[in-house]
Amino acid sequence: MGVPAAAGAFIFGCSGPVLLPHEAAFFRETRPLGFILFARNLVNPDQIRRLTDDLRAACGHDAMVLIDQEGGRVERMGAPHWSTWMPPLDQVRRVTEMHGAEAAVRSMYLRYQVIAAELLASGIDVNCVPCADVAHAETHPVLYNRCYGEDLEIVVNISRAVAQAHLDAGALPVVKHMPGHGRATLDSHLNLPRVNAHKRALEEVDFAAFKALSDLPLGMSAHIVFEALGQQGPATTSVEMIRLIREDIGFGGLLMTDDLSMKALSGTVAERSQAALAAGCDVILHCNGELDEMQAIAAVSGSLNDGASQRATSALALRKNGVSVDISTTMAELKTLL
Repeated sequence: MGVPAAAGAFIFGCSGPVLLPHEAAFFRETRPLGFILFARNLVNPDQIRRLTDDLRAACGHDAMVLIDQEGGRVERMGAPHWSTWMPPLDQVRRVTEMHGAEAAVRSMYLRYQVIAAELLASGIDVNCVPCADVAHAETHPVLYNRCYGEDLEIVVNISRAVAQAHLDAGALPVVKHMPGHGRATLDSHLNLPRVNAHKRALEEVDFAAFKALSDLPLGMSAHIVFEALGQQGPATTSVEMIRLIREDIGFGGLLMTDDLSMKALSGTVAERSQAALAAGCDVILHCNGELDEMQAIAAVSGSLNDGASQRATSALALRKNGVSVDISTTMAELKTLL
């Protein structure tokens, strides 16, 4: 089943664990491509299943439902209903030290098989991983231990395993933050990071990670400025940087923005949306569930263009190809590695 022709070029949140009547009416009118859930929306598996059913019913199509379930500090779903995890980098380092790099890759595949199975059981079918940003000594702490390492090959191998774990289970991964956020020394939730690394260094490491993963179905942009490339504003709203993502990196999937309500961006949410779409992003991601902001975004963003609609249809078709994951068996193997 393809994406409806009138699907909106935006992914929205909602205010709480129950879809409110005025929210349902708004989603019925604007038909978002998808939705994203946060801790404010999550109580238990049955409640989430009702909420995801209600969201899809409101927009009138089998919308994707996203979450950031990296494990560790970014873990929207936790005990007692779901598995809890150490930060990704901690797991990679622990298993590498005990069993070697190949075992670390395997451990991350197993970890995200469990995560994907738990998400699907609650009606969530898209996870905003892998975090393919290569960590550096200067990487801001808000991102550092969410990364998979400081070595390009390790980051690529683990990112591929994380993505494949989701695809094998029937969920979709979102590779982030394109074209690379690892050199940021500021938290883009609060400030706009600026990177002055030379172009060659960026191409050989940061951009190279995403080039190796350019076949993945969904991607997310970075709110970061690359000064050596002559940029003054963030990649999310830069025609040149979106061209780099499409042509130099070769990413052919659906490209969504990082959350447009983050303080790294300037202007109103409507102005940010217009700039991101004009730069070449396919879809606006807006996470805080504030209805007035979503109304402003919908008013200026309109429906998916033809290219974005085709990329979305190709991505969503992968949700149906999964196999059942035996969580107990998978966890047992993972525990031997941990």
